[in-house]
Amino acid sequence: MANVSIEGKSEPSQIIVTSQNGSFDTDQRALVILVITERRYERWRVRRCVSKNVSHLNVPEENLALSGPLKTETSELPAEPILTIESARRWIGLDLHEVWAHRDLFYFLVLRDIKIRYKQTALGVAWAVLQPVLTMVVFTAIFGRLAGVPSDGKPYPIFVFAGLLPWNFFNQAVTNSSNSLVGNAALITKVYFPRLVIPSAAVGAGLIDFAIGSVLLFMMAFYYGVAFSVWILMMVPLALLTTLFAISVGMWMSALNVKYRDVRYALPFLLQIWMYVTPIIYPVTFIPARWRWLIVLNPLSGVIQGFRCAIFAQPFDWNAIAVSAGVTFLVLICAAFVFRRMEREFADII
Repeated sequence: MANVSIEGKSEPSQIIVTSQNGSFDTDQRALVILVITERRYERWRVRRCVSKNVSHLNVPEENLALSGPLKTETSELPAEPILTIESARRWIGLDLHEVWAHRDLFYFLVLRDIKIRYKQTALGVAWAVLQPVLTMVVFTAIFGRLAGVPSDGKPYPIFVFAGLLPWNFFNQAVTNSSNSLVGNAALITKVYFPRLVIPSAAVGAGLIDFAIGSVLLFMMAFYYGVAFSVWILMMVPLALLTTLFAISVGMWMSALNVKYRDVRYALPFLLQIWMYVTPIIYPVTFIPARWRWLIVLNPLSGVIQGFRCAIFAQPFDWNAIAVSAGVTFLVLICAAFVFRRMEREFADII
C-alpha cells in the first residue's frame, strides 16, 4: 500500500496520482469521492479528489501495475472549477467543440466497427469488393442486357457502378448508424460523452469500403478506356456531401430507434424503395420530363449524377448538385434538432 498523507488540511486538496502503464481500482478508495477521472494514452489521472476529513489516501500499489515509482503531488484546489457542466441554451447545438475534444473516442469506435465487421470472415476485406461487383454484374445482366435500360451511350457496367458506389456507402452507413445507439447501450448508460460520436463513428467506418470501391471504379474505367479529366477531383466534395447526408439521416434514425424500435424493421424496407427511386440503374433522362423535379429533390440523385459526370468528363448539372446540398443541410438541421431534443432521454429509455 502506498500512503499519501493530507495533514493539517481542513479544506479539500487536489491530489494527482499518475500511473505510466496501468489502471486504478476505484473500489479501493472508499473514503474518497472522485469528481473527474480521465484516461489518455494509457495513463490514468485522478484530477480532483474531494473529502473533508481524510487523513490518509490508501492506494494499492499492485493495482497500479507501475513500471516506475508512484508519483504524487498535492496542492490546493483552484479557485475556478476544473469542469463546468451546464445546459445548452441554444435550440440547436451540436456542440462540435465538445465532439472534437472526444475525437479519440471517435477514432476508437471507428476502428472497433471496422474490426467487428470483418471479424471471423473467411474473405475479410474482400467483401468490400465482392458485394458491389456482384451487384453490378446482376444489374448489368438484368437491366442492361435483358431489359435494355439505357445508359446515355456509356458502358453500362461503369455507369451502374458509379451509381452503386455512393449508394452502397449511404445504405450501409445509415443502416449501421441507426442501430449504433442501441448497440452501445452499455456505454451510454455508464459514462457521459457527446452521443453524436456514436452514429458519426458508424458512418466513418463505412468510408473504408467507399475508398476500396473508388479504387475499383478507377480500375474498371481504365479497362473500358474511359479518359479521365481534371473534373475527376469533384468526386471528393461529392463524397463529403454524401457523408454529411448519411450522418444527418443516420443521426435522425438512431435517435428515433432508441424510443421507437419499429425503426429497425421499417428502415431496410424504406431504403430498398429509396434505391429504386434513385437513378442508379437508369439515367435521369429515362424519367419523363414532368416528373424529373421529384427525382432532383432526392439528394442522392444530384450526387450520383455528379459521380458519373466526374468519371465520364461530362458537364455537371450544377442545379441538381445545389439542390442536393440544400436538402442535405435542411435534413441536417432537422436531424440535429430531433437528436438534441431526444438526447437527454437516451440513458433512461435505451
